[in-house]
Amino acid sequence: MDKFNGRETISRTSFLSTFIETTKEGKKKLSLRAKRWLVIVTIHLTFFLSFFIDIQMLEGTMNGSRFLGFHLIDVYVTMQVYLASYHMPINMVIGTVTIILVYLLIGGRTYCSWVCPYGLLSEIGEKINSVLVKKKIIKKREFDNRVRHVFWAMFLILSFTSGYLVFETFNVVGILSRFVAYGWSVALVWVLAVLLLEIFYSRRAWCRYICPIGTTYGYLGVISATRIEWNDNCDHCMVCHDVCFENQVLEITKAKYAKQVEEKSIKTAYIKSGDCTLCGRCIDVCHQDALKFDFRLKGLV
Repeated sequence: MDKFNGRETISRTSFLSTFIETTKEGKKKLSLRAKRWLVIVTIHLTFFLSFFIDIQMLEGTMNGSRFLGFHLIDVYVTMQVYLASYHMPINMVIGTVTIILVYLLIGGRTYCSWVCPYGLLSEIGEKINSVLVKKKIIKKREFDNRVRHVFWAMFLILSFTSGYLVFETFNVVGILSRFVAYGWSVALVWVLAVLLLEIFYSRRAWCRYICPIGTTYGYLGVISATRIEWNDNCDHCMVCHDVCFENQVLEITKAKYAKQVEEKSIKTAYIKSGDCTLCGRCIDVCHQDALKFDFRLKGLV
């Protein structure tokens, strides 16, 4: 992938090429996408090894785990458990608070792009979807992403009224995580069904419109310390919009904002929306280096 000599859109770039980046000097290095995949694979390989050879490093699944003995509990799981049982064990409180603090530092929806195992499958499905759309085999379908808040509330209400963790029955993240840690399950058929929905019907539909886990971390992302920073090197080419599946967060990169930016002498700005997953794909393709990661509390450390 050579972003300085081309426009690396989803449809014009081969999937494998996005894992290697060519610098201005012509050198090859791993792209942020490659680094993300390595992080995700490492996390889940550790889950696998902790169970099968008992290394006791990262035990459990994405719903709840222990890292070197420290409890880590998914925030949305905790909310469901409390609403279903009206009880929250102290270990769950500790694990949930730990997770909240971590994602307040590294960015809320980094969970979606740097941790979630389904994200890898979804990115592959996204590429296939873009090819099918380009060849006019299927239509491009997009919906109002605010529907995610409806699903978020609905599953919590179902936990409260039924006393059961309804969402966990078909949570693709949990199903995949249990598969990695403990082995095959017929529930993987549901994961395949969701992936096919994303390939043949709507790009990244689970992540964009349904998953309440990502929505929860998005709420944390609004005030998280790590953000994507934009600068006025931007030439508003819109390539970043093509590769971002939550591209509503990149409004400032649109050409219609160019005059406003110039008039107000805006040199830098943060992508503040909690919808941003900090996946770095916009950084990978920006030929003007107008986007980068920034830790907003760096002055304190």
